[in-house]
Amino acid sequence: MPQKLTLMLTLKLITEKTDEVIARLAKKHYDAQEIINQVIDTDKIRKISQAQLDKNLSELKQLSASIGQLMKEGAKEAAETARNKVADMKEANKNIETAMKNAELRLTELLCLIPNLPHDSVPEGRHAEDNAIEKTGGVIPNLSANALPHWELAKKYDLIDFELGVKIAGAGFPVYKQKGAQLQRALINFFLDNARAAGYIEIQPPYVVNEDSGYGTGQLPDKEGQMYHCTLDNLYLIPTAEVPVTNLYRDVILEEKDLPIKNTAYSACFRREAGSYGKDVRGLNRLHQFDKVEIVRIDTPEHSYQSLTEMVDYVQSLVEKLELPWRILRLCGGDMSFTSALTFDFEVFSAAQQRWLEVSSVSNFESYQANRLKCRYRGIDKKIQLCHTLNGSALALPRIVAALLENNQTPDGIRIPKALIPYTGFDLIN
Repeated sequence: MPQKLTLMLTLKLITEKTDEVIARLAKKHYDAQEIINQVIDTDKIRKISQAQLDKNLSELKQLSASIGQLMKEGAKEAAETARNKVADMKEANKNIETAMKNAELRLTELLCLIPNLPHDSVPEGRHAEDNAIEKTGGVIPNLSANALPHWELAKKYDLIDFELGVKIAGAGFPVYKQKGAQLQRALINFFLDNARAAGYIEIQPPYVVNEDSGYGTGQLPDKEGQMYHCTLDNLYLIPTAEVPVTNLYRDVILEEKDLPIKNTAYSACFRREAGSYGKDVRGLNRLHQFDKVEIVRIDTPEHSYQSLTEMVDYVQSLVEKLELPWRILRLCGGDMSFTSALTFDFEVFSAAQQRWLEVSSVSNFESYQANRLKCRYRGIDKKIQLCHTLNGSALALPRIVAALLENNQTPDGIRIPKALIPYTGFDLIN
């Protein structure tokens, strides 16, 4: 854990609007009463220690200055008394500094455990079934009775070898082959080219991050059990390019004129997905390693929700170009991530499985991540403020591939959407 006092929800917000913070966190089904009380009590200890230390240091300075004068006046006994008092005060200050540092560390531990506040527009609800459908599009294909799910199509056309992945690494690490591998590469390039055309600057980030980066974007400590940890070097495999790309701006002061910053990055993503099992994780539905193109924005508070709208519209354009049936969900409080203030999920319909598959989450984190990251900007008025951070999948490949294979199967083979043909170099998998 970072050893400096890093504030997630600001102490000012928690202490000045305590009841509001507790009420808003309840929408995420997070009972904040006890931990907020601990934060307030610990902050009082920190403030009292700081005030006592400041008072002692002031007295110490005056007392030290008086010793020389007393010696000049020949008051050796008084000077010796003053020296002893200085020594006692220095020792007392060490204890006060220790208490203050302990309080700061405890505050950091507590604040790391408090989620971001949900936006006012977040619907009430506890589960995915409570999410609000915002918008739908595309046409659900009417497949024949003998239509195959994507894992059988992958075997039929020798596109993906799940068993070979098990042999090499374990379940959830598929091996893509021939046109299956080409389709992966085509989708990555298609997504990156579209992102660049939309004004995003491409980044190629590391696939591992340190603890500070994990804490900065909120994966640590919340999702520590879901991340692959390289214990020897104390590095974590990234669950998404969001983590390294957003951390480019950790401990950085940006200029308002340069905002919004728009970045995109392709990366492999690694997630332990502990506890996942059953039919919903078969084939490409849930993997430990998968490919994804991410979009990230750093913006001002005044413009961040306009940015969120633009990002949602952009992801919509991608699923439309891929000719997939899609819908957008506004996540309810209980289904939101720890760090998000407002999230829209994209799902595409997988016709052979007859179910909706999540392929993207687009979120505004407001100042929550920026507060952890110390990502700030200097306004036109020269004042330093926290940025807002946003990100979205644009897009995650596995379930896109699943839907493409299933929805486009024909007696002659699997049809490739028109927009992808320049990237694949073929229009049919047969």
